[in-house]
Amino acid sequence: MSPVLAGVLQLLALTAALALAYRPLGDHMARVYSSDRHLRVEKWIYKGIGADPDARMRWPAYLRGVLAFSAVSVLFLYLLQRLQGHLPGSLGFSSIDPDQAFNTAASFVSNTNWQSYYGEQAMGHVVQTGGLAVQNFLSAAVGMAVAVALVRGFARSRTGELGNFWSDLVRGTLRILVPIAVIAAIVLVACGAIQNFSGIHEVGQFFGGSQQWNGGAVASQEAIKELGTNGGGYFNANSAHPFENPTPFTNLFEIFLILLIPFALTRTFGRMVGSLRQGYAILATMVTIWIGFTALMMATEFHHHGPAFDLAGGAMEGKETRFGVGGSSIFAVATTLTSTGAVDSFHSSFTGLGGGITMLGMQLGEIAPGGTGSGLYGMLIMAVIAVFIAGLMVGRTPEYLGKKIGTREIKFAALYILITPALVLVFTAAAMALPTPGHSMTNSGAHGFSEILYAYTSGANNNGSAFAGLNADTQWFNTTIGLAMLLGRFVPMVFVLALAGSLAGQKPVPATAGTLRTEKPLFAGLLVGAILIITGLTYFPALALGPLAEGLAS
Repeated sequence: MSPVLAGVLQLLALTAALALAYRPLGDHMARVYSSDRHLRVEKWIYKGIGADPDARMRWPAYLRGVLAFSAVSVLFLYLLQRLQGHLPGSLGFSSIDPDQAFNTAASFVSNTNWQSYYGEQAMGHVVQTGGLAVQNFLSAAVGMAVAVALVRGFARSRTGELGNFWSDLVRGTLRILVPIAVIAAIVLVACGAIQNFSGIHEVGQFFGGSQQWNGGAVASQEAIKELGTNGGGYFNANSAHPFENPTPFTNLFEIFLILLIPFALTRTFGRMVGSLRQGYAILATMVTIWIGFTALMMATEFHHHGPAFDLAGGAMEGKETRFGVGGSSIFAVATTLTSTGAVDSFHSSFTGLGGGITMLGMQLGEIAPGGTGSGLYGMLIMAVIAVFIAGLMVGRTPEYLGKKIGTREIKFAALYILITPALVLVFTAAAMALPTPGHSMTNSGAHGFSEILYAYTSGANNNGSAFAGLNADTQWFNTTIGLAMLLGRFVPMVFVLALAGSLAGQKPVPATAGTLRTEKPLFAGLLVGAILIITGLTYFPALALGPLAEGLAS
């Protein structure tokens, strides 16, 4: 079987698996977030944290819950790392330096999972399982809660209430993430991923020295790492490491986990707003971009010219032979079109245009299908922008799902789409202008610029993958990328929840002959075009200096 055919068959199998899971999971999540019943264990949690799960929250109260919970999470994870050297199960590792502890705490709480450290050489069992793995669940649940709050904004009328953050957080964790993650961890263990709390072992003799391996609760962390679109690896090699991702089947299974909830949330959206066809329109937009990017990545990586590429069956540098070009290309697109950031190959070693595709996937806003929750609310923001553009074309007030998109709503949407590019471009410009940050680049020229552009794109978009080559473990990068991650996660949430509150307070507008039918293919096409044009206008100059220049020169 040719490598190209193998890659296409993997893509078809993945699509079929996602299609089978779409309806039951989407309906289940809609029931979870619409239910008035609390499980007994949930009541215990509410009592323990002193929260009233039945209190109705307007958007400022909902936002305060999100920010307060996330701030406490950052502080807890920071202190856990700073105290690691004094904790049991530390494997002899010392406490983490302040700047790196801040960067890691900001990273995992913001669902970014950027890592400027070697996991197997820095973090003990307590920090890995009690800190990082826990935040993998909670940060994903926060993103889903914010998405559901926006959906309620569209579904409700004449009320500013968006639900209850604490209820949404707990339910999303216990009823959705935990059960799926348990099943996924069992599958990974059955396929060869490790799950233990063993210490450090010296194995083998290599050129006069030995190699050290340490165990860990890898399978359980790998499951929620992918399911929650987190991406932080137990080992530095991330999902290229055989302990995390041992076989081609587990590679495809992990891609399935990455895409599972973000795609299924479109059906949840359709259920909650009372129109499945609206959910299908959003799904079609996501799938169109995802398939297009995957096909483009495969074409770039398989058909790059040169005798070495022809002999290897494609651009194999930086890729695992057990996954091949096809599996690595599908994984790279999935992880950068979502907010996952896990890697089974090294994006810096992709062809120039291939590396640019991974970067562009993040710069779209990671909305095809995006992160757990963040992908849906990001796409809905773009839908608001699209109907506003359509309204300008025909000279009438735009409407979406029976809600008028007026001055207030479009300001929130515009601020949402501006904040992340501003963070990426300002921090990249500062790093290139100052003398010290440039010393962290391994490469010069266009590829070196791409390393820094990729780093801030990954951080501000809460992706977490790296272009490799860049030494990000410096005070400058730990601090600035940490700030980019926090601002890129929580400032947009302010505008999402403010928009949700504004929409929830409106009276529904009846559809007329002039109303744009947002469940039709025409609107899906308009939405795809708006996404690509807005991103292209924003990032094209920077991309031209980096991956485009490198790709055209090769």
